[in-house]
Amino acid sequence: MTNPSFALRIGTRASPLALVQARSVAARLEALSEGEIGAEIVSFTTSGDRLTSQRLQDAGGKGLFTKEIDIALDESRIELAVHSMKDVPVTLPAGQEIIAYPPREDPREAFICNICEHPDALPAGARIGTASLRREAQTLARRNDLEIISFRGNVQTRLRKLEEGLADATYLAMAGLKRLGLEQAGHPIPVRDMLPSACQGIIGVAARADTLSGRVRAALSGLDDIHARRAAMAERAFLGELDGSCRTPIA
Repeated sequence: MTNPSFALRIGTRASPLALVQARSVAARLEALSEGEIGAEIVSFTTSGDRLTSQRLQDAGGKGLFTKEIDIALDESRIELAVHSMKDVPVTLPAGQEIIAYPPREDPREAFICNICEHPDALPAGARIGTASLRREAQTLARRNDLEIISFRGNVQTRLRKLEEGLADATYLAMAGLKRLGLEQAGHPIPVRDMLPSACQGIIGVAARADTLSGRVRAALSGLDDIHARRAAMAERAFLGELDGSCRTPIA
């Protein structure tokens, strides 16, 4: 591979999962451009990442996971941003657009527990750790004898909290576990039993339309998966019609 003629700065959250996603986009972009385009990963600790116990809806909503990255994109400190689309507000910042949606990963929820493989098999009074209203509402609608305790943090943090006995079980996205090579840690929950969040398993590559060069846009078009794009647009439109936010348990 030849030396790249120029490098793009790709912004992402600093969590292990976000970095894996950004690096996969960078590698694919470099391959599609046949080495003409290089990529530098620029990581950010977002306002959402700094939350340790407070619910997201009490701190300002899902935009907290993209705020610092959005600002960096507007200020031209990065050229691209890689987001988990389930964390992206329905309305994007002015001038920004999602240029590419790589293929979607498994959208199902994963049940993480050392004693059983499905929430229905938990004993009465068992504690499930989650900070998601959607997961809480669906759990209690199915099993109102379970206790919900607040669980925040990235994948590794929540797995550690579970190992420390702070809860008997928790939920994670199967997509995240698979991208991290940890799929053996979770039991997929059928969609008929628990609906995932809108855009779960979909990542998006954002840019400012007014600063993106034609050859970068052409390379990014090779990243775009029509099925992921259609699903993201439909699910985000669904959220928009229902005024979906982290304050509403919509799935």
